[in-house]
Amino acid sequence: MSTFTIDTSTSRATPSPVPGKRTTVPAIRSRKLPAENGFATAEPIVMLTAYTMRMAQLLDPHCDMLLVGDSLGQVIYGLPSTIPVTMEMMCAHGAAVVRGSWHALVAVDMPFGSYEGSPEQAFASASRIMKETGCAAVKLEGGEAMAPTIAFLSGRGIPVVGHVGLTPQAVNVLGGYGARGREEQEARKILADARAVADAGAFCIVVEGVLEDIATDVARNVAPPVIGIGASAECDGQVLVTDDMLGVFERTPRFVKRYDDLAARISAAAAMYASEVRDRSFPTSGQTYRPKSGS
Repeated sequence: MSTFTIDTSTSRATPSPVPGKRTTVPAIRSRKLPAENGFATAEPIVMLTAYTMRMAQLLDPHCDMLLVGDSLGQVIYGLPSTIPVTMEMMCAHGAAVVRGSWHALVAVDMPFGSYEGSPEQAFASASRIMKETGCAAVKLEGGEAMAPTIAFLSGRGIPVVGHVGLTPQAVNVLGGYGARGREEQEARKILADARAVADAGAFCIVVEGVLEDIATDVARNVAPPVIGIGASAECDGQVLVTDDMLGVFERTPRFVKRYDDLAARISAAAAMYASEVRDRSFPTSGQTYRPKSGS
């Protein structure tokens, strides 16, 4: 749990570091152990996305991992997909999330075009992300094709989160964001991809947008923890885009449970503010500065 102090220059709460409390890569990896029918995790891993310092502060006490996802392209910047997201975006937001958290392991997405060319390109990009943000791991999309790159990074001190199934950076090839694995050949490929990523050294794997039984099969048959999103409750953990979970947007994907309706609450607060400004009931004496008595 973070403690907070008030920054007198900004009047905002800033977290005070708690040395030695940050969740580590080995701690996440060790949550999954051999079981009677493959592998299992006793306590599911909790992951949410974060893109800003303040959101990281709020989520950090409740999460094992915070993901600075390239979904920030749509959520923060209003882009049509994750494809246009840049290294500069990921590094800036990644650094903010690391500054705002003290407990959760922070992983940062590698943006499209920053790692696919070669293992050497991936290392240059990943090392830059880790240096500029202070994060503990990077995440990259792809299965068997990216296994050599994952092995290259892992062997050089860069922890990697894999990502298989529906891979948003490949939306142009996939033709959309529909669930994957409806055909037997694709289902076999998803499992083969997960095994390849696991064998290459990924310490955990995100499985996104696949049929439930496939995700369950993956979780039970690979050693690293499997984090589901639109997958299965039998995965070793779950991740959601925080803004979707909080109801910031009117429309959310089918696999999202809305735990709040912040869009409506923010709109209502803004409407109340606008009304008080227009009828001059804000600001009151409590929000204005007056001469001190006797001066």
